[in-house]
Amino acid sequence: MRAYVPTGKAHTGQSPIEPHVVLAELPQPRLRPDEALIKVEAYSVNRGETFKLEEPGASWRPGKDVAGLVVQQAADGSGPEAGRRVVGHPMGAGWAEYAAVPTSALAELPDAVSSPQAAALPLAGLTALRLLRAAGPVGGRRILLTGASGGVGHYVTELAAAAGADLTAVTSSPERGARLRELGAATVVHDVADASGPYDLVLESTGGSALPVALSRLRRGGTLIWFGQASRTPVTLDFFDFFKGPESATLRHFHYMDFPESYADDLAALVRLVATGRLHPELGRVTDWADTADTLVDLRERRIRGNAVLTVS
Repeated sequence: MRAYVPTGKAHTGQSPIEPHVVLAELPQPRLRPDEALIKVEAYSVNRGETFKLEEPGASWRPGKDVAGLVVQQAADGSGPEAGRRVVGHPMGAGWAEYAAVPTSALAELPDAVSSPQAAALPLAGLTALRLLRAAGPVGGRRILLTGASGGVGHYVTELAAAAGADLTAVTSSPERGARLRELGAATVVHDVADASGPYDLVLESTGGSALPVALSRLRRGGTLIWFGQASRTPVTLDFFDFFKGPESATLRHFHYMDFPESYADDLAALVRLVATGRLHPELGRVTDWADTADTLVDLRERRIRGNAVLTVS
């Protein structure tokens, strides 16, 4: 089969370091008893994967978001049968014609959900769903969301607004802000410093200088949940700043994998929301998988709004 693998090389030029992948011939995956073999029809690429490609490790292959067809059911009899359309969340190796996916990370797809839509769900959708679950009830609460123009941000905006939150989205451009308003954002600003608090909850994914500014917008006793580091810049906090506003505030770190719920159940919930028109994957780019390398660069350089999906021809 054909699959994308890291070259382990990067070059510097006028642009920042750009990770590289190459299409290679590999054997089909060897399945564990609880894994199904999926013929991949579409996969999504994530900005975090572009960073990991800089130092990929000896055996790592990218690809955590796939949609396609079960061609071999898991040997232990679990999960969807052969011939079923599915969305899956393997831990890697999904940028390929075939992928091995644990049945605990598979959900069946109805006809109403296309493979490109489904491929945009796993990492971004699971992160958004579980982030809001970690935040607790959001109805009637004022929320500040930084880094809102990516796939996670779009899902968080739509889900939180549907639950009754008053959400302020921080995004880089008016065009991206217009779409977030359509999804339910009450307010859009282009710099976190322009956000008018106080907020009950801050969902922060930028890091660097943005996190202390976002923290200062919290009400007394509010909560900031840190779930990303898009700026790749370390955060410096002066804890005396708490006395200037967000006294008794709570800071939490979040990672979507730190939850007992199964991926399969949460993927099924996301699929159901899409199928019933209550969640809309933001497909910023859908193109043939031959364009994977160029798409990685554009995603890293923030030239793609929402999710980038490659279809396997």
